[in-house]
Amino acid sequence: MTVRIAIGLTEAQRAAAAALYWEAFGAKLGPVLGPSARALDFVAAAIDPSHVIAATDAQDRLVGVIGFKTHRSAFVAGCLPVMAASYGWPGALWRTGLLNLLARDTETTCLLTDGLAVAAHARGQGIGTALIAALAAEAHRRHYPALRLDVIDTNPRAQALYARLGFRAVKTTPIGPLRHIFGYRHTITMTRPT
Repeated sequence: MTVRIAIGLTEAQRAAAAALYWEAFGAKLGPVLGPSARALDFVAAAIDPSHVIAATDAQDRLVGVIGFKTHRSAFVAGCLPVMAASYGWPGALWRTGLLNLLARDTETTCLLTDGLAVAAHARGQGIGTALIAALAAEAHRRHYPALRLDVIDTNPRAQALYARLGFRAVKTTPIGPLRHIFGYRHTITMTRPT
């Protein structure tokens, strides 16, 4: 499959990007952001198109995204009012509280990866690898010497992919009682040079 890799999303791609993100992370985030219709609405509204690299096919359909987080913003950067628009204020308050417990801080030595998602029909064709390479190039352009990501312990396939692409596990962090909500026990922090 021939793909075009570019920084940013168009407004027309916002819903497709939200769907890809939810397909990749819905199982993990569903207990907090579900039901799916509301989650898709929230994610689409929360996307910062300046913090994503997109892969499109020959027909200009979105087939993959890799988000990143900086001190300025993140790929899915929903603030409380954006969340309240999808869930109401009471729902936004408890959801934001739980999600903030999982939040990862940015740092000056690593560009933080904020979600990699490839459409099911396009997996296994090198799109994820191309997106990671593009993010490494963007990190280098921004003077970050490394990329950082967190992968959950219940996703060994992603861990193996990242290891093949030069990422090394540097830390394992238990999430404690939150495991009963999110369905995993640990996050593994992985880094690689740009």
